[in-house]
Amino acid sequence: MTDKHAYFSELYGTSSDPYSVRTRWYEQRKRALLMAALPRARYRRAYEPGCGIGELTVELADRCDAVLAADFSEQAVQVARQRTRGMAQVQVERHALPADWPQEAMAFDLIVLSEVAYFLDEDSVRQLARCCERSLVADGTLVACDWRPDFDERASSTRAVHEALASIGLHRLVLHEESDFLLQVWSGDERSVAQREGIR
Repeated sequence: MTDKHAYFSELYGTSSDPYSVRTRWYEQRKRALLMAALPRARYRRAYEPGCGIGELTVELADRCDAVLAADFSEQAVQVARQRTRGMAQVQVERHALPADWPQEAMAFDLIVLSEVAYFLDEDSVRQLARCCERSLVADGTLVACDWRPDFDERASSTRAVHEALASIGLHRLVLHEESDFLLQVWSGDERSVAQREGIR
């Protein structure tokens, strides 16, 4: 894998939206699927490491009382802060995973790992999974959404990432597979949305 600092510095040095997350229908649709897959209409406190320029952060903020968003890239953090300016419920920080995981923070009832964990080697991915296990409240929601095709900067396969997260023992509520990406949602509460609402 290439040096992460150099990779992201070059990436965000040439564009404030290098993945075109604001304009590509692929990205817009993927965010819509992720948001629709969340089993609860509202969350108290969410953590979104790997927030990039904050497009998903904005949508999470509509459904969360508080969102801690973070990214490895200082340039991305600055763009995300601009994108979420005026949203009092959003805080954006620079975190390198898993070392900067907010261990001392209040527990989260939603953790969203979107297009971030495959930049870590498999040992770090396992550490990341343990961080999720420790930080998620008993009935919380864990989301992973990841690109499937290979690319040079990848350090772990999407399969390895999702297997590590599944190993912490939560109940899988959503499995959405496409040739482009894999989306899974787990929770400590095994009830379906219909069961939660008393429909069945």
